[in-house]
Amino acid sequence: MEHNPISGSEMNNTEYKLKTILSKPRRGEKLSFKDITFLLNLSDPGQIDAVFKTAADLRRRYFDDKIFFYGFLNISTYCRNDCRFCFYRRSNPKSRRYRKEFPEIVSAAAGMAGSGIHLIDLTMGEDPALFNGDGAGYDRLVALVNAVRQTTGLPIMVSPGVIPASVLCRLSEAGADWYACYQETHQRRLFDRLRPGQDFDLRLEAKQQARSHGLLIEEGLLCGVGETPVDLADSIEVMRHLDADQVRVMRFVPQQGTPMAKTIPPDSCREMLIMAVLRLIFPDRLIPASLDIDGLRGLKQRLEAGANVITSIVPPGSGLAGVARHSLDIEDGKRTMPAVLKVLKDGGLRPAAEDAYCSWINDRHRATSASLLQRKVACESV
Repeated sequence: MEHNPISGSEMNNTEYKLKTILSKPRRGEKLSFKDITFLLNLSDPGQIDAVFKTAADLRRRYFDDKIFFYGFLNISTYCRNDCRFCFYRRSNPKSRRYRKEFPEIVSAAAGMAGSGIHLIDLTMGEDPALFNGDGAGYDRLVALVNAVRQTTGLPIMVSPGVIPASVLCRLSEAGADWYACYQETHQRRLFDRLRPGQDFDLRLEAKQQARSHGLLIEEGLLCGVGETPVDLADSIEVMRHLDADQVRVMRFVPQQGTPMAKTIPPDSCREMLIMAVLRLIFPDRLIPASLDIDGLRGLKQRLEAGANVITSIVPPGSGLAGVARHSLDIEDGKRTMPAVLKVLKDGGLRPAAEDAYCSWINDRHRATSASLLQRKVACESV
């Protein structure tokens, strides 16, 4: 991150303003758009550390020292889309392609369930086999969710891209709790550049439909792809409007065989600052620390920035790939529970009990149901 020299008086003014802003979430007050933009423009290491400290304090207030864990199963790396940033884009000849068979997925999920994780994340691209004309692909996905839920007894997250509302309803009935569908950016021009041929509104609407069908929603940002601090603040406002249950940011990683392969990525401090700001805005929500960007070595700083979920835990020897780093730390066992538990212990943190995660999910389901009912009553009264 670039550091510009500033005068003593400017520093004093900035310090005072920062202190004032950071006191708001501590008192349970909402940050304004200007507050968010101010924080995202910080460049002084000491000031950024103050944001991290506040974020970590808020996480402790709402979640104590407990951390949740997500097992990650990338079940298909085929995709009909041609996103400019993604290794698995349709036209990338360097991409590693596979579709995992039904028994293989259920077996891997069962193995992970015994390791102490709290959720199974079934992720995939918009596989053409799923989006077929007769709907058989959706039938298979619904059956898979049901089988994994019945076998593991764990909550399930699905990340199949933009799918029909009727299928979202069926996934919820089959046992899915979460629907993850990242916008990456909420600036339409940037979205069109990153996701050519895709519909901004349709993608955003899919999350709203998922909520209406009883699914919790995860929304995500990609940083380092041409956005400004104001763009990021806009995205955070949209996330707040969506009332997203889990919010995340991931740093752009250049991928071989893509149009953005030579784009210079941002430094990690940018991602950590955005993560900490998300904690200030969403103190009681889930914020992931992904092992998919920097692997195990990047976990400590993400937890220090306020994350309370460790995601992308992948078992070695199963032929499963990551997303941003398709092979990082997988086969040498650094993306397993024993590896991450050591980092937790060193940081004075501990794994949450399984019932704590289920309790949080149930509380969120109740809260979102009440919110939907209130909106419905408000609309009918107009």
